[in-house]
Amino acid sequence: MLPRRLPLLLALALVAAAAAAAPATAKPTAYEALADFDFPPGILPKGVVAYTLDNSTGAFTATLDASASGTGSSVCEFSIQGSYSLRYQTKITGKIAPDHLTDLQGVSVKVLFFWLNIVEVTRTGDSLGFSVGIASADFGIENFLECPTCGCGFDCNDLLALPRQIASTGIAKLRLRGAF
Repeated sequence: MLPRRLPLLLALALVAAAAAAAPATAKPTAYEALADFDFPPGILPKGVVAYTLDNSTGAFTATLDASASGTGSSVCEFSIQGSYSLRYQTKITGKIAPDHLTDLQGVSVKVLFFWLNIVEVTRTGDSLGFSVGIASADFGIENFLECPTCGCGFDCNDLLALPRQIASTGIAKLRLRGAF
């Protein structure tokens, strides 16, 4: 009885070994996924630990490491050169398409004394437009080539870590339009 089953067991073992040896395609990071839609990595802070993306609808969810806030809170908050304060919830949702982020939830900017939700980001050439619904502001894409760090933005001591991260993750495939 065993000799009849031996070829079947060997065949199953070979199939299992071949499946284990086949290279698995690694899921791109959230920052690499942004680049696929022509957005720079710096529109998200460092610390994205997971994300989902429905390629058919563009619906996405990005999850930030809650401990990366630097303050022990569940939000990532920082100022950029004293002019703008940004706040990211640990869960960010929306829809993404080439050059368009819409239906955003979980990202806000402080204007004067009020926190306003950023609901849309669009790319036009080398500019990014951020809309809070009733108003919008445009910024050059060069301001978003680096990812800010929760708690300190770009005024941190670990800025040397980002070039190594870009080199190892392939984020550098982002292109500037009209730069050449």
